[in-house]
Amino acid sequence: MTDSTTPDNATTNTETAKPSQRTALVALALIAVLAIGVAVGFLIQSPFRDGDSAPAADSVDVGFAQDMTVHHNQAIEMAAVALTNAPDQAVKSLAFDMLTSQQNQVGQMQGWLALWDRAPIATDGYMTWMTEDDAHGHSTDGMSMDPGSADPTRAMPGMANSTELAELRQATGSDVDVLFLQLMLRHHEGGLAMMEYAQAHAQSPAVINLAKSMVETQSSEATLMKQMLAAKGAQPLPMG
Repeated sequence: MTDSTTPDNATTNTETAKPSQRTALVALALIAVLAIGVAVGFLIQSPFRDGDSAPAADSVDVGFAQDMTVHHNQAIEMAAVALTNAPDQAVKSLAFDMLTSQQNQVGQMQGWLALWDRAPIATDGYMTWMTEDDAHGHSTDGMSMDPGSADPTRAMPGMANSTELAELRQATGSDVDVLFLQLMLRHHEGGLAMMEYAQAHAQSPAVINLAKSMVETQSSEATLMKQMLAAKGAQPLPMG
């Protein structure tokens, strides 16, 4: 007679996986999604027409792809912690959506940079490509503590510092839910200026479309996170 308890035992073993095992599974998922994103970046049609030269190293297109990679990578790191440790299933689901979508976008941006033969990360400081004011008020004034700094937590508004990241990793229970939502909300709001600037000033239609998509998605997610924080009786963090 077939042992009918085997499938149930298998399910139980999966559900009761140790935290270290869950962390390993999340890490494997990250690697898989990154590989897919990079492949997309290489396989999609080049964002420039045949005969066009690659964008300059100091262009908005290149700067946005480089700096938004760094900005996204911190969001991916925070989302991975929430996906592993947050007790609220709604927070876990949001973290999963953020992790997979932003990892895919990093893959696209890194694929473009490779096609353009540009460095994957800026070597002369962050946000130096945001130099022009326009009718929408996009500029670096008042948006960052130290534009051009080699430290992204100083150059990019909304970035969590090392102490805050450590607190998130060490948090337990409902504290994980609240701290993740607070840090990610501030992170989204801080990155919005870069996305809007790229949407207004980039030359590549692909870069413009990606920036536009980021603005729409992250604005919607920010609204949701504010609602989730309010439901938990918590307040957003100040930007400063």
